[in-house]
Amino acid sequence: MSQTTLPARDYAAFLFDMDGTILTSIKAAERVWGRWAAGHGLDVAAFLPTIHGKRTEDTIRAQALTGIDPLAEAARITAAEIEDVEGIEAIAGVAAFLASLPAPRWAIVTSAPRKLALARIAAAGLPLPPVLVAAEDVQRGKPAPDPFLLGAEKLGVAAGDCLVFEDTLAGLHSAEAAGMDSVVVTVTHTHPVETGVFGVVDYAELRALTLPNGMLRLAQQ
Repeated sequence: MSQTTLPARDYAAFLFDMDGTILTSIKAAERVWGRWAAGHGLDVAAFLPTIHGKRTEDTIRAQALTGIDPLAEAARITAAEIEDVEGIEAIAGVAAFLASLPAPRWAIVTSAPRKLALARIAAAGLPLPPVLVAAEDVQRGKPAPDPFLLGAEKLGVAAGDCLVFEDTLAGLHSAEAAGMDSVVVTVTHTHPVETGVFGVVDYAELRALTLPNGMLRLAQQ
């Protein structure tokens, strides 16, 4: 179960996952991935819950399909996802929340390829971050710590001084492995996620306070 209290400390930066955390792209992603899964004889209903929070190539490799090139398949899926942005929307309250953050103090750390991330951020009407870590920027994707560690490095802050906003267990495990605290965003969840971190439905009742020393504090309205 999620803890019920806000993280009780200040942070140098906030790091955000993208899909399911600052925007919802479930409908678009599942349209594209559903067609791919059906074309490869997979059980679509069983497969679709596995696509979230991981890099496309890692999801494909996990299927252990014979006679396919995971990188080539990933490129085709990404191209289809860039074309299909219908139904992508910002999570409630996130636009104002991001706008309240100082520019050098936040980043998006996503398992999506950069071109797809840019397309979805634009479709959701959200601002581009000062730092965007995408799938191709790391050798190991989530749940390895590498993406969040790179985000902290690019912002020039210590990993332990970052707060992560995530929606998947893979992402939460990545943040934990990086030595970072987390908040889980649950608006897109269809089933409870067993985790010990603070949970919020969306950003409607959250605000970020910038302290005189430049640190950030998470608060509720």
